Amino acid sequence: MAIDPAAAPQLVLLRHGETEWSASGQHTGLTDVPLTAAGEAQARQAARALAAYDFAAVYTSPRRRARRTAEIVGHPDAVVDPDLAEWDYGPVEGRTSKELSGLLGHDFEIFADGVRVLPPDPERSGGSPGELLEDVRARADAVVARVEPTLAAGGSVLVVAHGHLLRVLATAWIGADPRLAARLELGTAAICLLGHGHGLRTIEGWNLAPTS
Repeated sequence: MAIDPAAAPQLVLLRHGETEWSASGQHTGLTDVPLTAAGEAQARQAARALAAYDFAAVYTSPRRRARRTAEIVGHPDAVVDPDLAEWDYGPVEGRTSKELSGLLGHDFEIFADGVRVLPPDPERSGGSPGELLEDVRARADAVVARVEPTLAAGGSVLVVAHGHLLRVLATAWIGADPRLAARLELGTAAICLLGHGHGLRTIEGWNLAPTS
């Protein structure tokens, strides 16, 4: 599906570009890793894909990988929204799903298992136990409520954030169980389009490559 800035007002989601940890599959919540050179190149591709939009509002996660992506895309003054921070993974921070599967003795799936599968670790996320999926969904619901007035007034909104947070945000948009996010893969610097159809909130485009 092509990206169409002339469409009715859309909530456009942009995942940040590649980092070393996203490339290795490590869960990256509070750890503030920068974009790789490849990630910066991905962000420049996303900038070209989104250049025709005249966004009425732009929001970004406070993490520098998201803020840098927003800057490259052309929005250095994006509003920093703490609700757009990635899931606080607690003891899962920095670990891969493969590593966690080995530790737990079964295939780890974050939307089913959550992150409190291990005891808090002072060396990971400052000893935080991590957020429940319901906590992440509550933040996503708050973002939806925040952008609704702008969309209702006819303006499109860009949100720059993280893979798991954005997947949960999509479930909040359509009023679905947040565990549905497990079925919504999202690559680095990928673009998603949320809108309306037949009086319903809809997903108009998902995981669109930044070269679209």
